Amino acid sequence: MSDENIQKLIQDLPDPESAERFFINFTEKFSFEAKKLKKDAGLLSDVLTLASFSPLLAATLLQNPGYISWLKKQKTSQKVREKDEILESLARFNLINSELETNVLLARFRRRELLRIYLHDIRNLGTIAETTEEISNLADAILEYALRIAIQEKNNRYGTPFETDENNRAIQSTICIVALGKLGSKELNYSSDIDLLFLYSSEGETSGQGAKDSITNREYFVKLAQFVSKLVGGQSGEGAAYRVDLRLRPNGRVGTAAISLKDAVNYYKTTARTWERQVLIRSRAAAGNAEIFNEFFEKVKSKVFSTDETVENALRNVRLSKEQINVEKNADKGFNVKLGKGGIREIEFIAQALQLAYGGKDEWIRASHTLISLDRLANRKLFTENELTQLFEAYSFLRRLEHRLQMKNGLQTHIVPDDSEKRLMVAKQMIFLAIADFDEVLQTHTKNVNDIFTRIFGNETLEPQTKPEEISDSDKQIGSEKIFSEVDSTIDELPTETKSSRAYKQIISSLEKSEFAGKLKREKRDSLNSFCKVSPHFAEMIAANPNLIKNLPLKSDDFLEKNYKERLIELVGQEKNSFSEKLSVLRKSWSAYLLEIASFDVFGKLSRKQTKVLQTKLAEASIETAVLITKSELENRFKVEIENFPFAVLGLGKLGGGGMDYGSDLDLVLIYGSVPSLKSQVSSKKSQESQRLWTLDLELGTFYARAVEIFVTALSSLTRDGLLYRVDLRLRPDGKNGATSSSKSGFLNYLENRSAIWEWLAYVKLRGVAGDLELAKSTAIAARNIIHQNAQNAEIADLRNETWRVRERLEKEKSSARKGKNIDIKFGEGGMLDVYFATRFLQLCDNVPDDSENRSTTGTLQKLRENGSLTEKDFQNFSKGYLFLSQLDHNLRLIIGRSTLLPVANPKALQTITQRLNLNSITDLHEKLTFHRLNIRSSFENILKD
Repeated sequence: MSDENIQKLIQDLPDPESAERFFINFTEKFSFEAKKLKKDAGLLSDVLTLASFSPLLAATLLQNPGYISWLKKQKTSQKVREKDEILESLARFNLINSELETNVLLARFRRRELLRIYLHDIRNLGTIAETTEEISNLADAILEYALRIAIQEKNNRYGTPFETDENNRAIQSTICIVALGKLGSKELNYSSDIDLLFLYSSEGETSGQGAKDSITNREYFVKLAQFVSKLVGGQSGEGAAYRVDLRLRPNGRVGTAAISLKDAVNYYKTTARTWERQVLIRSRAAAGNAEIFNEFFEKVKSKVFSTDETVENALRNVRLSKEQINVEKNADKGFNVKLGKGGIREIEFIAQALQLAYGGKDEWIRASHTLISLDRLANRKLFTENELTQLFEAYSFLRRLEHRLQMKNGLQTHIVPDDSEKRLMVAKQMIFLAIADFDEVLQTHTKNVNDIFTRIFGNETLEPQTKPEEISDSDKQIGSEKIFSEVDSTIDELPTETKSSRAYKQIISSLEKSEFAGKLKREKRDSLNSFCKVSPHFAEMIAANPNLIKNLPLKSDDFLEKNYKERLIELVGQEKNSFSEKLSVLRKSWSAYLLEIASFDVFGKLSRKQTKVLQTKLAEASIETAVLITKSELENRFKVEIENFPFAVLGLGKLGGGGMDYGSDLDLVLIYGSVPSLKSQVSSKKSQESQRLWTLDLELGTFYARAVEIFVTALSSLTRDGLLYRVDLRLRPDGKNGATSSSKSGFLNYLENRSAIWEWLAYVKLRGVAGDLELAKSTAIAARNIIHQNAQNAEIADLRNETWRVRERLEKEKSSARKGKNIDIKFGEGGMLDVYFATRFLQLCDNVPDDSENRSTTGTLQKLRENGSLTEKDFQNFSKGYLFLSQLDHNLRLIIGRSTLLPVANPKALQTITQRLNLNSITDLHEKLTFHRLNIRSSFENILKD
């Protein structure tokens, strides 16, 4: 092909400049391949088209010119490739790229396959349903491949997992990766996250015929799920194959990465919220043993598609989900094709709402794919053929538009830009010559969708235009009288504002099936009402566990402090049964105590300082109880009785400083002493394995590694009764690459000889908190002495520069992911980290250790001023600013949960925060926040800059 013809070809493309730039770069780098390409007009047209539509794929071709010849071979086949066929391609790809790390291999393979799929998409060689199905099949194949690699790796390490069947025979345990969301309905985008749920068959334990000892099936499959997620979602220099999202699993972010079939069924039958069951409409087996998913869904489908569901209730629940999305969606500079008015989400919610409303009695309409379900719903006369056509056409247009937006740079974006030049580019990619023509079609489709959405969700009733035989008259009954028919009639006496409280409604809905239905006395209801108004976050805790309602104090009650450690140890000590039952007792008691603290906080009976002291005591008590549970479980597993257990827990961060707050992590360092001693009367009964562990010093690390696993599980694993804390061990020696526990001598040696300045900053707050307290306290004291001595021997410039570097890195890493109007009161400029880093730098620089009686930031600032380390101005800026930020942070945690962002898009929460801070208005809140952040940053720079 001549240069003139190439130019004509380029000029006809949506982005001729990108295509031309690609061809010039390609010719310069690969002159021989470029000459061959010019001889194949069809292939050249395909390559230039990809370069014009997607700079991302253009870069892929420049990095891998061999993909062009591969692409030529793919042109002969235009059918949708199934998972098994893609798996075979992946296996061949691995043979010629065996030197690559698995996560890099998967990322490269996906990128190569997208060349083929997107070219077919651009050329309109398939329907939108076929395109999204093939994208989904690609994800399935990659998940299957990663799962097989992960199983092999974990089996080599821990042995094969086994369970016991109904005949008491040992059989191999298996796992299924369940796809949710768009992957679940085979409607995946090019840049979609993949929402996953890992289900394993049953509890049991591994054979132990690997490099490490046997572990429980729960531990094995959690590790397996995490490894699969790492292989598929782990970042490399070439990105990840997919962004893996496990937040839709039972209990969301705090849930375990994998859950047994039995526990999952129980969760969705008893605990799951309405929206969580709605998620299961679009679920299927993506990889692994599909029978596990089939059994799971068979057992929970009656909860997803209930025969007792009313039309109004189904519509209202889905409408609430949509309204929540509208509230949380940030103001976008352009139309959002997914979440905007008349967008894709409205089409999906139309289908899902009607399925929930009528699917209980009509199984035929329970299709997961949006288009299939719409077709079947129209067949049932729930909307007209004309409306079906409008929805089909809008869905196809909006999804293709979404694909064009995402494949430009491989980003998960849904925004049609307002900028005229960029908008024209999008219009051309959608085969429009002018922006006006594109806008007209876009507006037509979105208006059609929103009109149907409004008709369905905006009416008080939704009657099929022609009554289908499969839907009974009783199922069409609507109205609040049915929805709340089993709830205490005194609810009607509650204030109107309470009736509209989402948190309160969630609790009432949960109470319907509990022992408290109809038993709430007026004073208790008034207290619940007040509590929900201030803290929807903790109200959700009650909604998830209605039994907690009995622990909610009355507004008239006074707080009576308890000895948490004594009570928790006593309660868990009474439990003589299994490990899981001990965890259950601990979690239930902990939840009751935490709710009590939060309640008295809301009612104004506890100060912020008091709540932090109480939460620190509760954390210490929980850790101490977890140590005792660990000791008990070790005795049970190794069939011995431990007399002395030299296992020490040291705290850093908020725990180290005695300032635990709602949602705080436990930053821990775990230290062990000598060999645990056994009671002589049982020593002769020890198994061979136990004898080996307790007699060889070389095995101490192995023994305590197992102890750490049990200990962390006791504190942070999720059970049906919830979880306690997120445990963070990353500040241990050598970080993630180091052993999870250290001997005292090894730990101190590390600090003295190999620790970095940034670690010294963290260890300023180190203190012994639980376990072998003598070992814990002596280790902490010695460690603090070492880091202060290290600092005295270091150059001040090095201390200053490293402190500044680490603070700046955290600011960039955390705040860069939160662009827009959000204000980060911890990581952002002038946030709490400025105070933390400045004070710890001064403590190290001037050798001002923490006070043993008052380790709080406020107390440390006072001590630094008395030492002459802080000027009066800097002291005032820090102390007043930190006091304001700390109060704000505390109320954020109480009202909306664990977040460092000011909820600028949530005026109701802002108003509640403003009131609790005794400020006049939200404007006043913003002004004071700005004032203190500027002062804090000014003093921070004054101290840390030369």
